[in-house]
Amino acid sequence: MYCPLHTVGTWRMSHVATPETQRLVAGRYALLAELGRGGMGVVWRAEDRVIGRPVAVKELRLPEGLLGEQREILEERVLREARSAGRLNDPTAVTVFDVVGDGGRLYLVMELVEGPTLTQWVAANGPMPPAAAAALGKQVLSALENAHSVGIVHRDVKPSNIMVLPSGRAKLADFGIARIDDDPRLTTTGAVVGSPGYLAPERIQHAVATPATDLWALGATLFYAVEGYAAFERANTAATLYAVTNEVPYLSRCQGPLASAVMGLLIASPEARLSHQQAMHLLDLAGSLGPTGVTTQITSPTMTTKPRRGKRIAALVGAAVVLAAACFGGGWLSGKLGVPDTAVTSPAILPTWTYGPGGQIPKFKLYTGYCAGGAMEVGRAYTASMSCDEPHDIQVFGISDALDTNYKGAYPGQDALARSAEGYCALLFASGKIAPTDKDSTLRFRALVPDNQAWDHVKTEDEPDGGARDAYCVVSSANGSQLTESVIAKSS
Repeated sequence: MYCPLHTVGTWRMSHVATPETQRLVAGRYALLAELGRGGMGVVWRAEDRVIGRPVAVKELRLPEGLLGEQREILEERVLREARSAGRLNDPTAVTVFDVVGDGGRLYLVMELVEGPTLTQWVAANGPMPPAAAAALGKQVLSALENAHSVGIVHRDVKPSNIMVLPSGRAKLADFGIARIDDDPRLTTTGAVVGSPGYLAPERIQHAVATPATDLWALGATLFYAVEGYAAFERANTAATLYAVTNEVPYLSRCQGPLASAVMGLLIASPEARLSHQQAMHLLDLAGSLGPTGVTTQITSPTMTTKPRRGKRIAALVGAAVVLAAACFGGGWLSGKLGVPDTAVTSPAILPTWTYGPGGQIPKFKLYTGYCAGGAMEVGRAYTASMSCDEPHDIQVFGISDALDTNYKGAYPGQDALARSAEGYCALLFASGKIAPTDKDSTLRFRALVPDNQAWDHVKTEDEPDGGARDAYCVVSSANGSQLTESVIAKSS
């Protein structure tokens, strides 16, 4: 079955052209059969008559009602991005061969890929085995990293844009029209690329698309692959967007490094989200494990020379993942997700505290990247944030949301929660997410976990927050002085 380039909209199979009705585009590309159509155009199975190669040709049909200037802007952006995509040299990216104009329309000539999309593969086969999902994730991540290195942001990473070949290789489609929605002059036309359930939270808030937004979408795509359903898809678009910005998905079919990669990519704050390198390292680990994707011991390779900064970060993540592999994903109970047997050792870690009515911190309402005043002490509540550019005492640099707030299981105990949260916080602290190079000597961090009262709290109309499941990673200065800027790296 030919399934090329499911770009925008819902595609449907259509007719085969007869010799009498075949069109020749730019004197070279014969349109043989319509493969599908959507809101932005029609995809044809075609043949390059010059070299006899089968290709896919996308005929761009711009939205009705575009004014002349708006049409020019859209066409210019399509041309620029398609030509940029044509320079990509990655076996996982669907290749763009040519961009041509004919009869007042633009045509993108691309590699013809034979195989189902990931959406179709999962529909036919069910959830993907963890090892296969890790391998697919590595391939797509490689394509994204190469694209990002030349300034291309995909903006529409999702299961229906990933082709799964019979050999097991993956192909990421739609680089050619990836950037068509960031010009403010087009906002009134509604020409926005992106599927609601795969739009990163910051994109919903109208932030500029960055490589981090693609990585979030990859996390949502890998969730779909291993669970067999979309993490945030709801009955309508509004409900889906609400889920993306307010809900935390619950992994039940994978654990260990793969779950760490998925949930690390789905971190709401782009600054705290896993980088390409960190995600690749975790996916490498997941692929090297057995069918369950779980290991009890990971040995880091011995370094004989001083590593470059990038390799150092990967090595630190590798060392920390032993402690954090059990921190993401479904089920802390019933043996679904183990808790490290030994305590986390880090020169910067402080004892874990609890939050909740009976905890050291009565209330804690801060999110990743948020800063607050007031040195952390027993009895102090944190319900308001402040600018990180002003002197402040603490900053949240991560939130471990391993269990969905709807999970009704019994309180697993402070010790189990603490060991899991400490592993997660140690992973983030040891990685490139914390900017200062002397962080071990200048910073201290601690985990905050819910106490049993916060865990068991029942939602009411007056108190809508209940069933606390999040663990927070909080950083402060080592000497008790105030911080004067965010400690989270601006890019990693």
